[in-house]
Amino acid sequence: MTSVEGERVRETSAGGVSGYFAIVGGVILLTLALLLAVFGLIMTVAQAAVGVILIALAIVMFIASMFMFKGCTSVAPGNAVVLQLYGKYVGTVRQSGLRFVNPFYSKIQVSTRIRNHETSTLKVNDLDGNPIEIGAVVVWQVQDTAQALFEVDDFEEFVAIQAETAVRHIANSYAYDSSDPNRMSLRDNADEITSKLSNEVAARVAAAGVTIIESRITQLAYAAEIARAMLQRQQATAVVSARQLIVEGAVGMVETAIEQIEGRGIVKLGHLERSDLVSNLMIVLCGDQAAQPTISTTRNQESKN
Repeated sequence: MTSVEGERVRETSAGGVSGYFAIVGGVILLTLALLLAVFGLIMTVAQAAVGVILIALAIVMFIASMFMFKGCTSVAPGNAVVLQLYGKYVGTVRQSGLRFVNPFYSKIQVSTRIRNHETSTLKVNDLDGNPIEIGAVVVWQVQDTAQALFEVDDFEEFVAIQAETAVRHIANSYAYDSSDPNRMSLRDNADEITSKLSNEVAARVAAAGVTIIESRITQLAYAAEIARAMLQRQQATAVVSARQLIVEGAVGMVETAIEQIEGRGIVKLGHLERSDLVSNLMIVLCGDQAAQPTISTTRNQESKN
């Protein structure tokens, strides 16, 4: 129970014995104590010395039965009972049911069920200095009851504070959004970020005997004061990316069209005609609005004249 660093307590088992035997024994002792007390009183009234002895035995049996009852403790599923003897840690009872332990032990119930902690919405700066709002939920469970009670003042508050600290640190370590595919961001790499968040929270709460089962980012957004500007930037970035894709596709289509026209011998294109065709096709393919077809008769008129 003592580590090299000092008086650090670790959980040890203290199973105890079945409490049903103690209950039966306590009931028997209490019944005998009542009978002896009644006979003792009768004998005392009859001025017999044995009456005092019977009353003394009744008192002893009554005290013994009270100790039997006091030593019984019930352990519900998903709970553990931490035992102390005058401030010294004795052990932990994890077996559910009615158990009997030393009546002089003090008992503290500790829940070992899986719990959730949802952080409040935190306003922090990301790696690029942009204010963002972020929140997370942490799923945790008490693994070592001795550490949870004796290593920190309040392990529930300790988990809450350390979880928020880890969320702030993760938010400061990554950008909210990134156009670089080799750079991790909070929005685009959710699985990797939450994995790192779980590892950091687990490292921070290990001193309290707590294990982290899972953590997830539940809220992620730009702060209200820059949300509109960032939305416009995202829209502009999306438009530029879309335009770039459209232009790349249009160039490929124009190239294919010219190759097929000349390859099939449909018409012989000179340098001027090729330039006009490229210009017209690029306008049609890259324009925001549908092209309005026009019929050109200029060349026909020129040929007639």
